[in-house]
Amino acid sequence: MTFLLEIIRLGLNNLRLHKLRSFLTSLGIILGVAAVIVMISIGEGNKARALREIEVLGATNIIVRSQRPPESASAGQGERTFVASFGLTRLDLRRIESALGESAEALVPLKAVGDEIISGAERITSQAFGTTPRLAEVAKLRITRGRYLTDEDMSQRTKVAVIGRGIEKQFFPLSDPIGQQIRIGTQIFSIVGVLGEVGLAGGSGSALVGRDLNLDIHIPLTTAELEFGDVVSRRLSGSFVSEEVQISELYVVSPSTEEVLSLSERTRRIVDLEHATKGDVTVIVPWELLEQLKRTQRIWNIVLISIASISLLVGGIGIMNIMLASVTERTREIGIRRALGATRRHITLQFLVETGSLSCAGGIIGILCGVGLSVGAEAVSEMTRKIDLETQVTTWSIVASFVVSAAVGLIFGIYPAIQASKKDPIVALRHD
Repeated sequence: MTFLLEIIRLGLNNLRLHKLRSFLTSLGIILGVAAVIVMISIGEGNKARALREIEVLGATNIIVRSQRPPESASAGQGERTFVASFGLTRLDLRRIESALGESAEALVPLKAVGDEIISGAERITSQAFGTTPRLAEVAKLRITRGRYLTDEDMSQRTKVAVIGRGIEKQFFPLSDPIGQQIRIGTQIFSIVGVLGEVGLAGGSGSALVGRDLNLDIHIPLTTAELEFGDVVSRRLSGSFVSEEVQISELYVVSPSTEEVLSLSERTRRIVDLEHATKGDVTVIVPWELLEQLKRTQRIWNIVLISIASISLLVGGIGIMNIMLASVTERTREIGIRRALGATRRHITLQFLVETGSLSCAGGIIGILCGVGLSVGAEAVSEMTRKIDLETQVTTWSIVASFVVSAAVGLIFGIYPAIQASKKDPIVALRHD
């Protein structure tokens, strides 16, 4: 045991005597470990953000959405006015409700109305939706101020509105919007609640939703049908185009995530009975997208780790190269140690201690650099706001990169160590 400690002391002392060479030898390991941690943290950060955004839509939800078909869009060109009728109808809603029965926990329709929101001298192009009180639970909406829609609002067809966080910032930056009035198209509504911020703007979830949910306004579905009807006029390419859409979106809620995929297939089949050839209805399944995203992220992690591991391989080759040169340089020292009684095993252990120390030290420095770069990159992106970057340093990436770096050092150090132990003591003593 004492002899082993002496071997370790000799190995570390030799590294201390050649600080610059030791640092340059372990530089490849440092860069490799740092690259692995940074790449994995970026990948995990992007995955976490995308998962959060998609999960906002609800893992048990199936979203059936009306969309303008290409033939309707082209039909409107060259005409001053045109009424395009497409999308889900109330008959579709009754058909879906009847076919799914109790297998669907809830059906929550949304009806888009108006395209211009006005408050005082301010006006923006946005979207209001007539819906039911159940939407708050289904879409996991948070109310930061006031209240959401109620069954009483539905039965009495009251002209009340719940606005998104983006609308509040735009129209009421310095005042409380509760109780104030806002105009949707030509109709005036009283604000009774404000929704919490939804982190979908510009992200993966936004691409699925097709709009910034923070600019939405929710009003009672019965009020929307009474005050706005089914035809909505919009200005498109210098002309007015009118669209007749009875139901813009429909949330079909599954009892559990295990039943989402089967329920979504049934919903697709029901919708395709009337809309397969029209292309005016699409079905979005957030759970399906979540699973696809996770599979894609796993593949990307493998690719990123493989690329970063090249640096570790180069670092290992560098360690082997330097240690082979060190064996030649220290031939006489090896001869003296063998003459004094050191065995081949002792010589092998001494060189393995040196390579192991280099790789472990490089791994620790690389971990510190990788974590620092990951945290720093996210901080810089938040300060500059030019790059939307989120990083997430994981424990497994730190442990794995350190273990691999130590293994690389030992593996690539074995050959030089064996070569050193094989030197003949007499020949080594004669070496100049």
